Amino acid sequence: MERTNTRNMVTDKREAILRSAIHVFADKGYFNSKVADIAGKANIADGTVYLYFKSKEEILHSIFDRAMSEFISLGKKEIEGIETADRKLLRIAELHLEKLGADRDLAIVFQVQLRGSIKFMREFSAAGFAEYLDLIHQTIKEGQKQGVFRKELNTTICSKIFFGAIDEMVTNWILSEKKYELAPLAKEVFKVLSNGIMNVQNT
Repeated sequence: MERTNTRNMVTDKREAILRSAIHVFADKGYFNSKVADIAGKANIADGTVYLYFKSKEEILHSIFDRAMSEFISLGKKEIEGIETADRKLLRIAELHLEKLGADRDLAIVFQVQLRGSIKFMREFSAAGFAEYLDLIHQTIKEGQKQGVFRKELNTTICSKIFFGAIDEMVTNWILSEKKYELAPLAKEVFKVLSNGIMNVQNT
């Protein structure tokens, strides 16, 4: 019981640091933030942060790793009971926009702070992002086998276009002065990508 309580305390403290870091990074920007800012937001001593993370960069990595892990595990779980690949792909888009639409600070960290340098982008692209993109990729390939998607399409390019479209929706949502729900845009994005923009009758 004692070990369980200790483990829970460690998890809670680590979670508090990550949540505080997300808020601080979103508010001040990663490069302008200090570990002291994160500690202050979490109401802990600066040294306590270093008991859980070696550096500010490791905190940023942990934010990304945790979020991507949640995206992937939730995505796999949600599409497991869906039969057709097109519905699976739509659900992935909905989950992505629901997750970031419910946490503006996390969205800012994802869309802006994680892309603050080529070094970060290379590191993160090689990490959980590749697995997330593969989930989209495999879903599109499944759709080709089902006859839902055209077989001649390059699935690698399609998966990147799909991610790029929903990713841009989040960026626009952050930058917009208007307040609106992000999640409903998933259907609009999917409609454009699945049907295209050409009027078939006029070709």
